[in-house]
Amino acid sequence: MLQLMTQFPVISLTGPRQSGKSTLVKHTFPDYRYVSFEDPDVYETALDDPRSFLARYDNHVIFDEVQRIPSMFSYLQGIIDERDTVGQYVLSGSQNFLLLKSISQSLAGRVAVLHLLPFSLEELESGNLTPKTIDEALFAGGYPRLNTRGISPSDFFPSYISTYVDRDVREELGVRKIAEFNDFLELAALRVGEVLNMESLANDCNVSVDTAKSWLSILESSFIAFRLRPYSKNYGKRITKASKLYFYDTGLAAHLLGIESSEQLISSNHRGNLFENLVVMEIIKRYEALGKRPKLYYWRDSNRKEIDLIIEKGGKPYYLIEVKSSTTFRPEAFSTIDSIAPEMGVPCERRFVVYGGSDSFENRHGRVIGLRDLGELVE
Repeated sequence: MLQLMTQFPVISLTGPRQSGKSTLVKHTFPDYRYVSFEDPDVYETALDDPRSFLARYDNHVIFDEVQRIPSMFSYLQGIIDERDTVGQYVLSGSQNFLLLKSISQSLAGRVAVLHLLPFSLEELESGNLTPKTIDEALFAGGYPRLNTRGISPSDFFPSYISTYVDRDVREELGVRKIAEFNDFLELAALRVGEVLNMESLANDCNVSVDTAKSWLSILESSFIAFRLRPYSKNYGKRITKASKLYFYDTGLAAHLLGIESSEQLISSNHRGNLFENLVVMEIIKRYEALGKRPKLYYWRDSNRKEIDLIIEKGGKPYYLIEVKSSTTFRPEAFSTIDSIAPEMGVPCERRFVVYGGSDSFENRHGRVIGLRDLGELVE
């Protein structure tokens, strides 16, 4: 972030609510003035007279939740272009859709866009907050306040969802069918790690497919859920063209699934999908920490043969990854990878099985790793 501030006039940091954005930018830029548009007085003043407001806060300023005043960006553009220097402003916000819309309209080419996601397992370990078991990691997730203050997930997530629905969904994005949207959120969680059928999801929610698509876009822009696209090259086979659905935080997904403890999670039918969700997110978080965005896909053909994760580099499959939540490795976990990897041109040293065990080792099929060694997949 500090390096980008020497290259761009503006840094934008987005991410889910309660991911630590405000804390991070204030810590990283202690000499910058901090202004939050969550403050009603600040909001009204800026909305009433943005020109005078920016005359007061004209340089080296952090604007938090700035997406709440879209008109501000046009005025910022004039100041940024007139001064023509780097490191002028830091913009942060939890509503990615509104923030990026305003940036693309007024500040395109002037802003470096970064994302801050909930803690990764690596970050939890560095803060002496390592979960005791995989199931505890899945159940609690990575939200900073929950982990650093020892808040029970059963207490944290109901409040989090209520705040999210009231602020982002109702006030900022204008959704009026709040009860139906809450049902949609829970039904989306039931599809974690699965190929997404939008028509089925819409029918279960008793809304139109267009409404379901709109609401899913809201979950994506708010860093609640995201879609993993299928790999487009079929290698001579009929392939699935629908995306798979994941949540940015397994703790939130587990809560929406009605899981009330890590012990309950052990016997849950959703454990395997949540573990797969965790692996995908850990890889994404490690790339994001380096300021990079990986090209991730999954692959599935009409015979339901599937590769859980493909990391593409140079326009070609580079890593092929199978995910198994079991703590015991079984060689047949490589079977699908073995059958398709030669066609994809991926050698054994770049074929992986990520499992729930702690040991990492090589065999004739590829490499078997636990969660602690996911850094091997990030370059």
